[in-house]
Amino acid sequence: MLHARDSFVLHRERRLSDNSRAPFRLADLPMPRSILVRRSPIHGNGVFAAKDLPAEKYLIRYRGRLLTHAEADERYSENAETGHTFLFILNDDYVIDGSEHGNAARWINHSCVPNCQPVLVEDGGDPKLDRVMIETLRPITLGEELTYDYGITLEHRHTQRLKKLWQCRCGEPNCSGTLLKPKSRKRSAA
Repeated sequence: MLHARDSFVLHRERRLSDNSRAPFRLADLPMPRSILVRRSPIHGNGVFAAKDLPAEKYLIRYRGRLLTHAEADERYSENAETGHTFLFILNDDYVIDGSEHGNAARWINHSCVPNCQPVLVEDGGDPKLDRVMIETLRPITLGEELTYDYGITLEHRHTQRLKKLWQCRCGEPNCSGTLLKPKSRKRSAA
């Protein structure tokens, strides 16, 4: 199973002009014209700023079909061999499949030095109602490509072949060369 972005910044509030916080509302999202999809120098399609964007601004919700982890495993167990996924871990119960009923957020590319981050907005009761929002980390200028760190972990051994399949193309000076994150190592009992 692919685990794109196992950890999130938990955030259920929005920042007001006086720097106080208020509950998050979907109406707080900027107009859709603030971003656009076009060919990317990083990989395939990408999402770009259609205007200057401020830091800490929700841009778009990551949308797609909601699957259980078991359903995602059954459908996409072979995807580790493709180097491509639109799956996004929502919570312990669900995965978002951006390849079905997805939106522009699925085209946001990975970078080792991202300018955005995924944010989990919890419903507080029903895990089906949790959402993933893409938020800017810093001011983004008109025409700049939006990126975040995919944080992909695979249960498979990270062979050279898999690292090549999941090759990073962000072009940053300190690029790790792969979208794969190291597996957490089990500590032996002392």
